[in-house]
Amino acid sequence: MERGSLTFAAIVVAAVAASLCGSALAQNAQPDAPLGTDTQPQASPPQGEQPQDVPPQFEPPQPAPAQNAPAQSAPAQNAPASGTPPQNALSDAVKAMIGAWEFSNADHDKICHFNFRPDPLGSGYRLDIDKNCPNLFPSTKEMIGWSLDNYGNLRLLNFSGQPVVELTEVEGGMFDGFTPEEGRYILQTAAAAPVLSADAVAGDWAVSHGANKAICVLTLTNSPAGDALALTIKPGCDPFVMRFAPSGWRMDEGALVLLLARGQTWQFEANDANTWQRVPESADPVLLVRQTAQ
Repeated sequence: MERGSLTFAAIVVAAVAASLCGSALAQNAQPDAPLGTDTQPQASPPQGEQPQDVPPQFEPPQPAPAQNAPAQSAPAQNAPASGTPPQNALSDAVKAMIGAWEFSNADHDKICHFNFRPDPLGSGYRLDIDKNCPNLFPSTKEMIGWSLDNYGNLRLLNFSGQPVVELTEVEGGMFDGFTPEEGRYILQTAAAAPVLSADAVAGDWAVSHGANKAICVLTLTNSPAGDALALTIKPGCDPFVMRFAPSGWRMDEGALVLLLARGQTWQFEANDANTWQRVPESADPVLLVRQTAQ
C-alpha cells in the first residue's frame, strides 16, 4: 500500500513538470516559414529609423467646410487669367477711331479718305485708304496700319510697323500733323469735315474717263428741277455719258450725286477742290474736273 502511494505521487509530479515545459516551449516557438523562403532572422533597423511596416502616423481629420460657404468650382478650360482683358477688347480711344475719316492738307484743296478698321495688324490695326490718296499725298502709298501711343498720338504705319506720319489730336475728332515734304495734314472724322454747298460746286465740270481724257462737259446749275438741281449737257458729249442720260444733280452729305435715267445715280467724292471721283472706284475711274474760265 505504501509503495503504491509513492508511485501515484511520482506520476503527478511528472505530469506537472511536462505541462510547465510545454508552456515554455510554446512561448519561444516561431511559426514555420513557408517553403522556399529565407528563414534567417531579419536585421533590426538602424537606430533612429522606423521599421517599414510601422503604420503611418495618425492625421487629424480636416474640418468640414461651413454649411453656407460657396463651393469652389474648377476654372473653365481656356478661360483668360484673372485681370487679363479678352484679346479682342478695344479701348475707348481705339473705338473712337473706327470708321471713315477725311485726310487733307491745310488749304483743304487736297482731300482723300481713310477707313480705320479694328482688325489687328502687327502692333496696330488695319488702315484702308482711297486709291487716289497716293496721287495727292505720296507718303500714303506706304500706309497700311495705324496705332495710338500712350499719349493718344496717332501713328500711320508702313509695312514694317514704322510710323510714316504722326498726328496729334487737337480737339475731339480732329488730328494735326506735319512733314517737311508734304507740309501740314489735317485728319478729321467724315462727319466733322466741312460740307460743300451747291453754290460752291455749281459750274462747268468735265467728265473724264479712263486715261484722264475729257469726254463730256456738264453745267451744274442752282435751278431747281423737281427734288434735285438742273444740269445741262454741252454738245459733243461721248456716248459713254449720253447712254446714262444725266438729268439732274444734288449734294448728299458731302457727296456729289448725278441723277441718271431709269432712277440710277452716280456718286462722287472730292479728291480736292477741283476734282471729284466716282465711287466705288473702278479700274477705269470716272472723274469730274472743274473747268476754269479761259
